[in-house]
Amino acid sequence: MAVLDGHHDASDPTDPVGSALGKIVRALPEPVAAQAEAVRRTTAPAADRAAARPDPETTTALVQACSNHRRVRLGYRSEAGSEWLIEVDPWAVVVRHGRWYLLCWSLTADARRAYRIDRVRAGELLEATFSPPADLDPVAILEEHLAVGWEYDVEVVIDAPVETVARCLARAIGLLEPLDTETTRLVGSTSNPVWYAEQLAAIPASYQIVRCPELQEATRVLGQRLLAAGESPHP
Repeated sequence: MAVLDGHHDASDPTDPVGSALGKIVRALPEPVAAQAEAVRRTTAPAADRAAARPDPETTTALVQACSNHRRVRLGYRSEAGSEWLIEVDPWAVVVRHGRWYLLCWSLTADARRAYRIDRVRAGELLEATFSPPADLDPVAILEEHLAVGWEYDVEVVIDAPVETVARCLARAIGLLEPLDTETTRLVGSTSNPVWYAEQLAAIPASYQIVRCPELQEATRVLGQRLLAAGESPHP
């Protein structure tokens, strides 16, 4: 079930995950193996269109560099097709929604960065070593990193306690801070105001968009569409 939930083809023996699962099933006691094999034969994962599978050798090399605290030089290609070389201290490899990221400190940019591993074109292990942050929480840091640096800066004041809002929004939406016991401020950024407006609509409370005219307009359009959907049909 975990393999299927990860959108892997569990029934394909030529797939690395499918092959490994087959070996595990063969080693299980027969009654358990029969159940697992039945699940594998009769189910299939839904395709994840956002997923991007990186090169296994590149991923393994980066995981080892993280484990051994070894600096690496990467050849990287952006979504727009630009290419450059960067030297980084690799902190962790994090998988988020079917995409693999290298969370690291970029010596080239002198800043924290998260690079898509499927866009790494080449990697070279260097002799230099490093010490990662002592309190490193890779998943939390990646979520925070993905919430900032986009085209449109956002600020929203929400009429709900921060604990309530946190249950409704992914951490990648932005940073939440309590203004008081009943009010929360959301600060983030986005390159897609329409998508961001749709995420805010899940909040079970009223809110005010303080900053970002593009998000305000996207929210007005979404609100009009939702109101129209709730109207009675014409005779």
